[in-house]
Amino acid sequence: ATTHATLAHVRSFFHWLAGQPGYKSRLQYSDADYFKLSDKDARVANARYERRVPTLEQIRHVVGMMPATTAIERRDRALLAFAILTGARDSAIASFKLKHVDLASGNVFQDGRDVKTKFSKTFTTWFFPVGDDMQTIFEEWVAYLRTEQLWGENDPLFPATRVERTDSERFEAVGLERAHWSNATPIRSVFRKAFEAAGLPYFNPHSFRKTLALLGERLCRSPEDFKAWSQNIGHEQVLTTFNAYGQVATSRQA
Repeated sequence: ATTHATLAHVRSFFHWLAGQPGYKSRLQYSDADYFKLSDKDARVANARYERRVPTLEQIRHVVGMMPATTAIERRDRALLAFAILTGARDSAIASFKLKHVDLASGNVFQDGRDVKTKFSKTFTTWFFPVGDDMQTIFEEWVAYLRTEQLWGENDPLFPATRVERTDSERFEAVGLERAHWSNATPIRSVFRKAFEAAGLPYFNPHSFRKTLALLGERLCRSPEDFKAWSQNIGHEQVLTTFNAYGQVATSRQA
């Protein structure tokens, strides 16, 4: 697969080079086809292998095991609940603001101007039917930020951790910073820590999207149902959901 990907870049370069002054007489566009694997090797490189996907029950177990005493613990628990409620990508989660959440309607507005969505797409995601407990945890977190912390609509939905030097001359996490995470790395760390604490293998944030796609295959009963489900994940084409996330597990296939 690595060789296949590398050759694709080299092929694109020589295809471009064939049209540049000084090279037109020496290279043909078809020469770029030299940088291809055999059909047999290409099929091996493009083969799709089954990847582990967390079940909804596993996710709810992990969230249920998470402590919620400190502000940081409450944020981390709400983070996982939000991820399965919306299927949002980790980069988007890191950039959401409170103004993007509409609890009355049960949705979140993924505004491409503010939220780091894929290809800067803009769409609305209504909370997926994954359990009232997940929605309650998230709603309590939003209420905590708005009523207890008195944060405004332009403040981050999931703020970064504030680190300060303590009396012991060590830098330690002491609370929440009124700022966004600069990237999604801390979010993946929260996921890893939560799954390990629950005694389960680590599943990254993106795997939750696959969980939701499989749930949709079980719940949706019409083409319109699944189109709405796919659109809610952020896919413009239903086939994207089927091809990217909808592979039937081998145990289910059997």
